[in-house]
Amino acid sequence: MPHPKKRKTKSGRNQRRSHHSLKKIALINCKKCNQPIKPHIACSNCGYYNGKEAVDILKKLSKKERAKVGKTKVKEKKKEEKIVEKK
Repeated sequence: MPHPKKRKTKSGRNQRRSHHSLKKIALINCKKCNQPIKPHIACSNCGYYNGKEAVDILKKLSKKERAKVGKTKVKEKKKEEKIVEKK
């Protein structure tokens, strides 16, 4: 095995490792459900991208989970109707 002829200095070693640092992930909020998501990727919570439904989230859920989601959507619609009626 070949061996290095000269010892690498600390500054040379650190300069080489300067690109090894981790970068912070840029996140934005989903326009529909306000969950943090990566930009240019469909939301994993609601399945929307750019204001349109890109992924049908309900297909991936089990029958029980679909029923729970349906109940919450009905509750949300009722709340919205009450707000509209008050105005």
